[in-house]
Amino acid sequence: MSRIGNLPVAIPSGVEVKIDKGVLAVKGAKGELSQNIDEDIEVKIEDGTITVARKSDSKDHRAKHGLYRSLINNMIIGVSEGYKLELELVGVGYRANANGQNLEMSLGFSHNVLFQLPPEVKVSAVSERGKSPIVTLESHDKQLIGMVAAKLRSLRKPEPYKGKGIRFKGEQIRRKAGKAAAK
Repeated sequence: MSRIGNLPVAIPSGVEVKIDKGVLAVKGAKGELSQNIDEDIEVKIEDGTITVARKSDSKDHRAKHGLYRSLINNMIIGVSEGYKLELELVGVGYRANANGQNLEMSLGFSHNVLFQLPPEVKVSAVSERGKSPIVTLESHDKQLIGMVAAKLRSLRKPEPYKGKGIRFKGEQIRRKAGKAAAK
């Protein structure tokens, strides 16, 4: 039995859900999303809830059962509330500036890094004196915002000796001692 797959997904007010030829479309205040549903998975909409069922107990069907329930839940949360991720730029001289869909960052390279964001993602950058700059990403698509955040983080991953780099806000970096500890 799939514990996640069997949970019903509640549809909040203001969210519209439609199923047409294997494509589930969700529309809400924040935006619109769609997802192809595998033919082995049955999705039913009744009484303001969505239930997901599988056709058999094969390993593939069990795996997809929980997956599609989670994808549908993420879509509904995204179009009703939205998702927000905060990235922290830790390092001397690291700066970020947001202009529309462009994010310009100074990350210790010889040139500034210019990053073009997709139109579904809103970006803002805040720099306070004495604190690390914070880049905030907002979107209705959880998968897209996670992919953008991972791409930004890959530009300068946090290193274990000084802790410099781009990290998620609140992320703990495992630190190493360095050369002095070897003696």
